Amino acid sequence: MTSLHAFWLAGRQVTGETTFDVTSPWDGRVVGQVSVPTEAQVEEAVAAAHAVRDEFAATPAHVRAAALDHVSRRLVERTEEIAQLISAENGKPIKWARGEVGRAVSVFRFAAEEARRFNGGEAQRLDTDQGGQGRLALTRRFPKGVVLGIAPFNFPLNLCAHKIAPAIAAGAPIILKPAPATPLSGLIIGDLLAETELPAGSWSILPVANDKMPALVQDERLPVISFTGSEKVGYAIMDSVPRKHCTLELGGNGAAVVLADFASDADLDWAATRIATFSNYQGGQSCISVQRVIADATVYDRLLPRIVAAVEAQVTGDPSDATTDVGPLVSEAAAERVESWVDEAVAAGATLLTGGKRDGASYAPTVLADVPADATISCEEVFGPVLTVHKVDGEAAAFAAANNSKYGLQAGLFTHDLQTAFRAHRALEVGGVVIGDVPSYRADQMPYGGAKQSGVGREGVRFAMDDYTYERVLVLTGLAL
Repeated sequence: MTSLHAFWLAGRQVTGETTFDVTSPWDGRVVGQVSVPTEAQVEEAVAAAHAVRDEFAATPAHVRAAALDHVSRRLVERTEEIAQLISAENGKPIKWARGEVGRAVSVFRFAAEEARRFNGGEAQRLDTDQGGQGRLALTRRFPKGVVLGIAPFNFPLNLCAHKIAPAIAAGAPIILKPAPATPLSGLIIGDLLAETELPAGSWSILPVANDKMPALVQDERLPVISFTGSEKVGYAIMDSVPRKHCTLELGGNGAAVVLADFASDADLDWAATRIATFSNYQGGQSCISVQRVIADATVYDRLLPRIVAAVEAQVTGDPSDATTDVGPLVSEAAAERVESWVDEAVAAGATLLTGGKRDGASYAPTVLADVPADATISCEEVFGPVLTVHKVDGEAAAFAAANNSKYGLQAGLFTHDLQTAFRAHRALEVGGVVIGDVPSYRADQMPYGGAKQSGVGREGVRFAMDDYTYERVLVLTGLAL
């Protein structure tokens, strides 16, 4: 008997009138059945969040921090159960699913710490001009209002955490919409929040169908939207609500740049291993997975066979097996799209060095060379286990190649030279530059977001809190400064 998963409406667990099945992309089995909120229930959640916004903003910091600490601790206690759930609904190998739970533990812990110290302002003397004599300005940050968080399927727990935790820490009510393919991990956060003393109405987790979202996006009672997902959908949301505050974490086609000074056998072994691992982890379904390798001509011929060998060493198969590195994509349709892009590139002259085969929702880890610049796989985010390798002459050409993309999320730069690192930081048109490693590194407390078509705003707990709030100044008069 498949278990029925209720949703969370204003802090209480309820069911709607219809359900949908969540299936495993690995074997097609039904993982769970999810209840769908009715339009009346969605309205109730929005009305409750809007009504409680002033109360929640005034909630003492220790209350919000205690709730966030509680969720962090309970995630630790239920790690294996939740990891199994992530792996089942997402197809993510269990070792990566366990890592995702660990990251969510940290996100809620970081949010608890930020809730205790978040003020966002300072005292500023205004007597720098005669008209300001005896005056002092104090600034504090206050929530902009209810947050609508829209989460993707690829990190079904941690990217829900990145919406919920900063909102609670800042005192902003939140309505979270988990991805339709992977709602169970987000719903389980509700189990843990329900054990806290947060005000009723301050949070809801609603598995609303995608075609019902435009009304929520347009609702004036939801002035802040935090969206993680595709470029097309993200910018459509922003264009439809130009007066709302939108944080968009969108796509990428991350470049790993290997420069001439990164040339020892140990260097190249390290680079190849990291590139192979992080072009294929999560099935390549990460915005900062390695999609492009840009290698200096002086190291290219020694690096390329190492990359191919390291990719071929990736263990593919059952995501529940602890030895599996690469599981299926989220659906067979996703794998078919990746297959079509690879086939298109090969037909246009690309060289297939390994992989290039699909089995249902699984796609073999793949390496391509000599890919035409106008091939779809060169221009778009593949979101699959596919890597393209390019040869360039010198640093300037490498940086130009990395920038030759409409995306700009993160880049990795393999170099030992500090001056080069700083030049890259200035030259590369991305939200983050990682030195000595792939672009796939993310610490959950750091500012995370992109340039160009990779989005606007920043995640990372404190930075999301800044996005969810605004500064309000208080001027005191008649003081003896």
